[in-house]
Amino acid sequence: MSTQVYFIYDSHCPWSYAATPLVAAIEKQLPNVKVHYLHCGLYDGDNGVDKKTTDTVTDLSGIKFNKAYLGKLNENKDSTLGANLMAWSQSKCPEKSLTILEAFQRAHFVEGNPLVTADDVAGIVKSLRLTPPAKCLQSEKLSKDAEFNMADIEEIQEIIGTRHIPALLLAHNDDLVLLNHNLYLLEPVAIVDAINKEIN
Repeated sequence: MSTQVYFIYDSHCPWSYAATPLVAAIEKQLPNVKVHYLHCGLYDGDNGVDKKTTDTVTDLSGIKFNKAYLGKLNENKDSTLGANLMAWSQSKCPEKSLTILEAFQRAHFVEGNPLVTADDVAGIVKSLRLTPPAKCLQSEKLSKDAEFNMADIEEIQEIIGTRHIPALLLAHNDDLVLLNHNLYLLEPVAIVDAINKEIN
């Protein structure tokens, strides 16, 4: 039997930040479930995040945002580099994808790092001993791998009937189930029970 989870997210999306602990719980408690990380590149430098969004995320998930991040809410966000690096990770070292994403989110939402240049991510790349090509460490354009990811995401979004992110899709044998991640934001480990019920 094959069981997989597809996590559609954006490294700069506050709601994705709140949903990542659910994915971490899945990886920890269900090691036989393969998780695919699909960065959708929602933030392209022309959009930002408002205080109402971060307040709502905190209210519904308990996730807190650091002052360093909140002080830059009026700045437009660009997650192109994140999309490039995460697409490379999924292709070359998928076992590190969660660790890379968590490091990105910590740098962005806690430290206020915009994560748009190679210098912005140099510490993460070094500490995690990553060796991505230069094309994955820029925000000028999407890499080929990231573009392929976007095409896969579009197909999945057609199937599940929504373009909202984050999205968690459970694929078990021939069955597809869109998991309601909102139910588990305050207790991430509860999503493990929900997946086990779907599998059984």
